Parts: sequence; C-alpha cells; structure tokens
Amino acid sequence: MNTNILSGYSWLELWSPVTFVAVVLLSFLYYKKVAGSSRYVVTKRQVTYFFIAAFIFYIVKGSPVKVIADTFLFSAHVFEIMALLFIVLPLLILSMPAEWARKYFWNHRLKFAIKLFGHPWMAALLFNGALTVYFVPRFFNIVHESLLLSIISQLFLMFMGFLMWWTIIMPLPEISKFSYFTRVAYIFLNAVLLMPIGIYLLIIIHQVHYPIYEATATQFIPSITAVYDQQLGGGLLKAIQLASYGIALFYLVKNWSRKEDEQEGQVDDENIRVVQGVVIHLPKK
Repeated sequence: MNTNILSGYSWLELWSPVTFVAVVLLSFLYYKKVAGSSRYVVTKRQVTYFFIAAFIFYIVKGSPVKVIADTFLFSAHVFEIMALLFIVLPLLILSMPAEWARKYFWNHRLKFAIKLFGHPWMAALLFNGALTVYFVPRFFNIVHESLLLSIISQLFLMFMGFLMWWTIIMPLPEISKFSYFTRVAYIFLNAVLLMPIGIYLLIIIHQVHYPIYEATATQFIPSITAVYDQQLGGGLLKAIQLASYGIALFYLVKNWSRKEDEQEGQVDDENIRVVQGVVIHLPKK
C-alpha cells in the first residue's frame, strides 16, 4: 500500500474538520437533548449505539478513507456506502428512544412517507433497486462526474435504507404489526434482491467498468488492478450486507423464541368460551 500518495493532500483534506464539527455537534445534541432529557427513557446501550454510529460515520466521511474512496479505490467507496447503509443506519434507529421516535417520526409529517414507502415489500424493492442502480456502471460513472448528483444519490440511498431498517427493527410498539416470521422473511428477501449486483461485481465482471478508478487503483496498491478492485468491492458489498442481516436475524429469532417461551402455558382468554360448564378453546384466527 502506497501511503505516501496521501502526502499530497493537506491535513484538512484528509481529516475533514467540517465533518468532525458536525459529528461532535450532533453527538452533543443527542447526549444533551435526548439521552439527558427526563422526557425520554434512554438506556446505556442506546447511547453506545449512537456514539458507535457517529464514530463510523466520521471514519467513512471525514477521514482518509473518504479520500481513498473518492479517488483511488472503488472497493473503498463500496465500503463507505455499505458502512453507512448497513452499520450506521440500524445503529441510529436502535439509539432512538421510543418517545423521541414517536414525536419526530410517527406523530410528525414524516408519518405519511414512512407508512407509504416503509411498507415492507415496497421498501425492499425501492431500497435494493436503488442500490443496484447506483452501482450500475453507466449510472455510477455519470453520477460521480458531479458532486451534487453524488450527494443527492447517497442521500436518497440513506433515506430508503432508513425505511428498510425501520421495518426490520420496528422501534415503536404501536406499529409492530408485522410478525417475527414476516420480518425474518423480509431479511431473506432483501438478501436475495441485492444478490445480482453482488455476483456481477464479484464474479462476472472481467473488464474495467469504473474508469475513474482505473489509473489510480494500482497507484495506491500496486498488486490490485482495477478489475481486482471492482471484484473486491463486490466481495465487501456482500460481506457487509450478509453480516449485518445475520446479526439482525440472530436478534429477531432470539426475541421471537423468548416471546414464545413467555406465552407458553398462558391462557388466551379471547379464544375461550364456556358452555354449560365445559371450557371450549376456539381456534385462533
């Protein structure tokens, strides 16, 4: 790895002070207005989730990783996008106390958008479709010729990713109308829908499709050609996605099993009728 190539960049370019100040400010507001407020019940685990998400966000958006992702390695850019969508977003949703999420999302004007685009199957199709299109070479190359288009496309991906993770995590009890089985099936669907672009980048691609990285990949890591860089990007895409979904699946199944154990042996009064002293258990709907 030729780290000397980064010496041509100033300290301000390598360690974005703007991003750092933004992250510190948001962290302060979260700690002061959310975690430190008596109106919300915030656990230590939720606070930890938020600060881990903030740290990872700064690493991929404000550190040398960002410079490498923008200029030298396509695989670094894939890592940046996947870290935002599959690590930062779920951690941010998990860090939200229920009352705060209810006030600023469910009882807000955003409620309509969340109900419309946050339906499991629509969210899955829109998110995975948008992420697939983002990495389609023709679209990717056009978007990355313009800083504005790049920012807009990434913001759109994060919005759709938020809706996708909202459906899986279900942070508010009153909207947890989807069963554990549905949410588990939803995770498998998301994994399958993103498989084509992952296979394409990892296995099928044998020529350079992202020319903006063609000349710089070998400059940064001489042993990695532009094609190998693209294939590494496909591997990172699937690895981060599957790891994130695997963790979510583990906790869903764990909570599902615990809920079943709690309900075992309990009597469901809604499905019982007594006729002349005989107890009849009606089938559940």
